[in-house]
Amino acid sequence: MVLAVGWVLTLLLTPLVGSHPISVGEVASQESTAATIFWQLRMPRVLLGLLAGGALAAAGLSYQTLFRNELAEPYTLGVAVGAALGAVLAIRFLETASIGGLPWIGVGSFLGAIAASAVVFGLANRRRETGGSTLLLAGIAVSLSCGAMILLVQYLSDFTQTFRMVRWTMGGLAVVGYREVLWLAPWVLGGAAVLLWLRWDLNLLISGEEIAASRGVNLVRLRLQVLAVNSLMVGALVAVTGPIGFVGLMIPHILRRWVGHDHLVLLPACLLAGGAFLTLCDAAARVVLAPAELPVGILTALLGGPFFLWLILFDRR
Repeated sequence: MVLAVGWVLTLLLTPLVGSHPISVGEVASQESTAATIFWQLRMPRVLLGLLAGGALAAAGLSYQTLFRNELAEPYTLGVAVGAALGAVLAIRFLETASIGGLPWIGVGSFLGAIAASAVVFGLANRRRETGGSTLLLAGIAVSLSCGAMILLVQYLSDFTQTFRMVRWTMGGLAVVGYREVLWLAPWVLGGAAVLLWLRWDLNLLISGEEIAASRGVNLVRLRLQVLAVNSLMVGALVAVTGPIGFVGLMIPHILRRWVGHDHLVLLPACLLAGGAFLTLCDAAARVVLAPAELPVGILTALLGGPFFLWLILFDRR
């Protein structure tokens, strides 16, 4: 309930925050420029942040449970890096094209995330092993390979294209209108519903793979389901916002201390807290260098680095 109240307050208050603050009276005046900024720029941005943060936190939670690894998040299996590679290729070869109103950058990143996940699972399945450690190692290999290919494409591009690639890989929530929000909402809500449906299997997996298998959990099918759902959800997300790191790492760890390990409670908590956290980070990024705006991906990375160190050095429980 506390998280739900915080989520609603974030939705109502953060659109008023920016390099030029907006008052409630200005919003009520429908003919003012401030009202246009509020409804066409800031409100879509806040809604996108709530969806994106919730998706990253939910994906990070399911990955950490699936691989029983506290450092797992959407970057672990190369999903986000594969999406970034798809977007970089689209910038290089299909710079001005679009399909169905969605720029090829978004389409390329969506396809890149799916392709990276397919390669990871294919590599693990070829060895007849779909254990968590095998998938994790395959994901790291795919992530490193995609990162190297991104550097190669940047080296072969001109200055303008390279700048666009670097800027896109910083991640951001700057949108105009509600098209991106409407594109992302079905993927996030559908993915969250599937993960919630799998909550009992994920709860059993916390006790160990042997115990889960003895209770009737099909581990291969569960990994394939979670990997497919997260790939679609994160791919759709990265297609709109670019790669935004560390949200999927920090939020599940923090919430486990408050609400426990039951996914029936923990998953909705991650959706609420992740969305509010990313939206608040974006609001801070809008004012910290005002009138310029700091990409929110940089701010989350600055917060995630110290959190990594705390997790490794000080959190012994």
